[in-house]
Amino acid sequence: MAKKKHTTITHPHYACAIGAAYTVSAIPGAVPIINCGPGCVDQQYFTMSFCNGFQGSAGAGGDDIPSTNSGENEIVFGGAKKLDGVIKSALKIMKGELFVVLSGCSPQLVGDDVASVIKPYREQGYPIVHAEVPGFKGNNLWGHEEVVLAIIDQFVGEAKRVHRRRKLINLWMGAPYFNTFWRGDMIEIKRILEAAGFEVNVFFGSESAGVSEWKSIPKAAFNLVLSPWLNLRVAKHLEEKYGQPYLHIPVIPVGEEATTAFLRQVVEFAGVDNTKAEKFIEKEAKRYYYFFDHFADFFAEYWFGFPSKFTIVGDAAYNVALSKFLADQIGLIPVGQIISDNTPVKYREEVAALYDELSEGVYGNVEFIEDGYLIEQKISEYDFGSSTPLILGSSWEQDVAKEKGAVLVEVGTIATEEVVLNRTYIGYTGALQFIEKIYSAAVGG
Repeated sequence: MAKKKHTTITHPHYACAIGAAYTVSAIPGAVPIINCGPGCVDQQYFTMSFCNGFQGSAGAGGDDIPSTNSGENEIVFGGAKKLDGVIKSALKIMKGELFVVLSGCSPQLVGDDVASVIKPYREQGYPIVHAEVPGFKGNNLWGHEEVVLAIIDQFVGEAKRVHRRRKLINLWMGAPYFNTFWRGDMIEIKRILEAAGFEVNVFFGSESAGVSEWKSIPKAAFNLVLSPWLNLRVAKHLEEKYGQPYLHIPVIPVGEEATTAFLRQVVEFAGVDNTKAEKFIEKEAKRYYYFFDHFADFFAEYWFGFPSKFTIVGDAAYNVALSKFLADQIGLIPVGQIISDNTPVKYREEVAALYDELSEGVYGNVEFIEDGYLIEQKISEYDFGSSTPLILGSSWEQDVAKEKGAVLVEVGTIATEEVVLNRTYIGYTGALQFIEKIYSAAVGG
C-alpha cells in the first residue's frame, strides 16, 4: 500500500509567498503595500528578518509596511474600497519612488480586481504596480520571482532602440532577506565583477542605486543568473522581452579556485579584454593563500576533535556551493545534503546533477525534503563515523545537532543564533570568513 503523503509540514525552511514584500523592501526607494489578512506580513518579518540573522529593516520594512489587514467585511463584500484607501494614504505618507501592491490569499480567493484599483493612480503618473502572491500558490521564492516580473513588466516597461552598454551586467542572485547573507553576498560579487572592469546592476541592498537602477535593466549587455534555479524565470523573460542574453552559472563561487573560474567565465561570455580581470585575480589569489596558508598551519597542528564529515540543510544555492567548497578545498566528506527550499520539480534533476562530483572521486547524496521533522529524522540516520559531526543548517536543526554531539553552523533560514549585517561566505573574502566560522565553532565546542 502506498504511503499516504502528509499535507502539512513542521519547521519549514522558507516563508509564505507574501514574504516577497521583503523583495520590495530591499529595493532602496520602494514601498510594499500589502493586501491581505492581518498578521500575514508580520509573520514573514519574523521568519525572513528577525529570526533570520536579526537583519532588521530600513525604510518600508518591518512594522512600517502599509496593509489593508483584510477581515470578514472584505471577504464578504470585497476589499477594493479598503485597498484604495490604503493606497491613497500610503502615497501621501510614505516616501517612495515605486509602490508595489502585493495581494495575498484572501483577496485572491474573493476575486478582488487589484489592477482596476491601481489603474487611476497609474494614469495620474504614480509609479505603482501590483503582484498577485497568494500563499496557496507557492513560497517566498516563487513570490520573489513574481514581484520581480511585475516590476519589469509594469514599471520598467518596453524598451525601444536601447543602446546596450557592453560592460553592464544585471545580476540576479538569491532572494533578499531569505538568504541570510544576501547583503554581504551582493557586496562581494559586485566587488569582484567591478574589479574586472564591469558595471553591475544589483537592484537590492546597500550597493543598489535603487529604483532608477531597475529602469536601466534593458541597457545591460546581459543578465547573470547566479543560482541553480532561482531567477532563471526572470532571465528567460528578459530574453523574450528585450532580446537580452543571459549567462547561467548554477554554482555560487566559494574560495579562490571557484571564484577565479567564475570570473574568467563571465569575462569570456562578455567578450571583453581580460587584462584587468587577470591582474585582479593575481592580487586576490595572493591575499587569499596568505591567509589560507596560515589556516593550514593551524589545521595541521590542531587536528584532534575536528569534523571530518558534514551534512548541509538549506536552499539549493547555498547547499551546493558550500558542499563543493568543503569537499574540494577543505577535504571534508559529505554524508548527505538536504535541499529544503521546495525546489520546483522541473529543476530537481539538474540541481541533483550538480552533486555528481563535488571533488575528484567525491559524490553527493542529495535529497529534497521540506518538512523539518523529516529532515531531523534523516540527519539522525547519517553515519558521521568517530569524528565530531558538522551540520550546516538552520536553527531548526539544533535538537538533532545536540543529539549527535555535532558542531552546528547556521547558514540559512532560520538563524536565531546569529546577528548578520554584511557577512558573506562566498567569493574570495567570504570563503575565509566561512572557514573562520566553522573552525571557531569547532574549537569553541
